[in-house]
Amino acid sequence: MFDSPLILLSLVVFLPAIGALVVACLPSDKDDLLRGVTLAFTFLVLVAAVLGFLMSGSSSFDPAVGTMQNAFNVEWIPSFDIYYMLGMDGISFPLVMLTAVVSILAMGASWSIKKHVKAYCILFLLLETGMLGVFLALDFFLFYVFWEVMLLPMYFLIGVWGGERREYAAIKFFLYTLVGSVLMLIAILMLYFNSDVREVAKVSDINGTPNASVVWSDLKMAPSAEARVGRVTTDPSREKNAALVLSLKSFDAAEALNVAFVVGDGEANASYNSVSNTVEVEIKLGTTAKDVVVAINADPESAAILHVSLPNGSDGLGKVAVEDSVTGIAVSDQPVHSFNILAMTAMGQKTEVFSPQLQWWAFVLLFIGFAIKVPSIPLHTWLPDAHVQAPTPISMILAGVLLKMGGYGIIRICYPICPHGGYDLMYVVCGIGVASMVYGAFAALAQTDFKRMVAYSSVSHMGYVVLGLGVWSATKELAYDSSFWNMGVQGAMFQMIGHGISSAGMFFMVGVVYDRVHHRNLNEFGALFAKMPVYTALAIGLFFAGLGLPGLCGFIGEVFVVLSVFAFSIPLAVISAAVVILTAAYILWAIQRVYLGADYKGPHEEALVPATTRENLIAGTLFVLAILFGVFPHFFVLNYMEKTIGNQVESLADWTKTVKEAKPEVAAHGDENSEEHPAENGGPVPNVNEDNGPVTPEVPEVDGADARVPTGELIAGQ
Repeated sequence: MFDSPLILLSLVVFLPAIGALVVACLPSDKDDLLRGVTLAFTFLVLVAAVLGFLMSGSSSFDPAVGTMQNAFNVEWIPSFDIYYMLGMDGISFPLVMLTAVVSILAMGASWSIKKHVKAYCILFLLLETGMLGVFLALDFFLFYVFWEVMLLPMYFLIGVWGGERREYAAIKFFLYTLVGSVLMLIAILMLYFNSDVREVAKVSDINGTPNASVVWSDLKMAPSAEARVGRVTTDPSREKNAALVLSLKSFDAAEALNVAFVVGDGEANASYNSVSNTVEVEIKLGTTAKDVVVAINADPESAAILHVSLPNGSDGLGKVAVEDSVTGIAVSDQPVHSFNILAMTAMGQKTEVFSPQLQWWAFVLLFIGFAIKVPSIPLHTWLPDAHVQAPTPISMILAGVLLKMGGYGIIRICYPICPHGGYDLMYVVCGIGVASMVYGAFAALAQTDFKRMVAYSSVSHMGYVVLGLGVWSATKELAYDSSFWNMGVQGAMFQMIGHGISSAGMFFMVGVVYDRVHHRNLNEFGALFAKMPVYTALAIGLFFAGLGLPGLCGFIGEVFVVLSVFAFSIPLAVISAAVVILTAAYILWAIQRVYLGADYKGPHEEALVPATTRENLIAGTLFVLAILFGVFPHFFVLNYMEKTIGNQVESLADWTKTVKEAKPEVAAHGDENSEEHPAENGGPVPNVNEDNGPVTPEVPEVDGADARVPTGELIAGQ
């Protein structure tokens, strides 16, 4: 079962949804049974992830591979180029594991939920499916569906089971997230309707092009989409899944002949090339569409793979209708749109399909949508209210996982697909990150509500994530060295994982004491160490992890980000480093007011009894993870992400060098030299390939009277 990526990834994503159906069939008055079954399904997700990704054979995650793993592409709504496409790499894998772990612990903390337990468990499981789907979806439309699936359960979990102002907090969360979703949808449609997979095929190794800039197999294209661009892979059982990559355009004796393969001296003939897995058509100047049809149909191996014909009414000079001989899927002579995130990434960096202006606006719209979820100032105001009003388990999910979806969207979508926007706005992004860090720290320092203080600390800590992702230091001034930016992105990713552990722990510890005394006023606590010693020890450890104490999970990410910023902007680096002082101030002050001191100052002192075994087990698990991630950061976290992040950052650094900062070559010729300007002075026209620059194919000379000149493209879709 675990050897099939389709089954494995689908199981990981939809196990919680299956659990929701099971819970829906259970009696409503059996609260412990409902909680137990829900906890069991969250645990099964982790088991499936560990067995499938870490212990199985062919589907196990390989940290040494920097490309997408276990990816598959199945038709869902093919008429609109929408596919059920999932996959995993070093960016998504750690976040999937974090989601599975935090979900188990949050469900373990849900024994404090007393009303409408059945509805709560169903919504909790649906929320987990939405979160896992976001991290694994590779189709942009499917990504958006999972993003919206997450929204409604969280709205109800806050609005029904929250505090006194739960309706206000839930509506505010919903509206902010919905605005971001609308902006994201606009950007998705902008990119989709301007996409064209055919342009990616031209710069890929689909036709055996040496040193191609795109490895076609890495795009994980659906078979039907591949067939429409001339890549026939619709039937995995066939021994020969080939592509027709011959490209002929309008020419005459004085113009260039743009041929993907061979320019031959004889009549047109076709053959199947087993090395490049393609059908090759050998032509000469003057070959017509009719000649191509006859040549391919005359070769048995080629005809078994491709069906070619002349369109109705054709005179044999223009186009050839090409389709898969088995499925009948035609090669398109129109743009082949795609929601494939991997293909969009190739279009953004390797082609000119997405113009700089389009990328700029798409980046802005996507960044706003994701920054709301991070959250970054000034789009953060929903977070404190949502945290304060949400029940403790939902606060754990919100801080531990949902905020990471914003950072994931930025690193997965914004920068790879829209590098022009990311490059132009790098100082804006870094400025927003630093401003969020400073503002969140000062706001946390000013709070008297224990939970609101932790909420503002999340704003500050997630600012490190935005800053690390925005440090585009691979520029001309630094010789396009991607090492500093690589450090920043890895630091941002580690910060997301570390903050997922520490913030979930801090919110849980606040919830433990709130369940006993029913208040969160920092000035009315004190002396909890004497009354709840084990709980206090674990709480202090988790708060120190949030502080960034060396040896705990909060340290590595912050240090990596700050070090990377020094190569980008020293003032921003100094400010970001100074935030550590503010973080220490509000964390230590909170510890002093809550856990130390001689007397407890608030109500319900009699309720301050030692934490239960369940509570200590949850807190202890989070604290152990904080230590392991802090002491062995490479073994537990960095090892899985560094190859993927390194590849992505290096690719964007190459893009910077070759596209954004490349200076056009200055021609070493004068304006009046006819030999250097042949087209302007009556000389011969140079042979030019519109896509790849000047080429000089060996075209045999043909007498003008005998040359047959086709009008338009011979092979559609090229």
